[in-house]
Amino acid sequence: MSNTISRRSLLGLAIGAAVPWATGLRLSAQAKPQMTVYKSSTCGCCAKWVDYMKANGFDVKAIDVEDVDRVKTEHKVPAAAQSCHTGIVNGYVVEGHVPVDAVQKMLKEKPAIIGIAVPGMPMGSPGMEVPSGQKDKFDVMAINRNGSLTVFVKG
Repeated sequence: MSNTISRRSLLGLAIGAAVPWATGLRLSAQAKPQMTVYKSSTCGCCAKWVDYMKANGFDVKAIDVEDVDRVKTEHKVPAAAQSCHTGIVNGYVVEGHVPVDAVQKMLKEKPAIIGIAVPGMPMGSPGMEVPSGQKDKFDVMAINRNGSLTVFVKG
């Protein structure tokens, strides 16, 4: 028996090591939550929030729309919860500058709600960072199926 490895054996070892590695990469890419964000083409803070979500592991498709209010109405976002953009992930609404940890919490817990929101555009929220470092205090609100809002994550 020879102590040398044949080319065929070496190729088999290489393929055996590569397949699980490549499969793992494919699974990782599929594990990213898919999000669609509806926004105005002229809103810079919306684009910053989309970049923030991408940087934090979400696969985000941004769609510029003429009438963001129509999207909000279609997805039952009450006026008190509204902000500048509306995201949809796994059937949930993500309204406004919601921090990624709140989105991850919602996806993990799967509560019986329409979605979550950061109403308005609080300074210092993701996508609304300012050079002065000002950070407004804000809560992440749950949009309940009856249209009411309750605190989902206390700010």
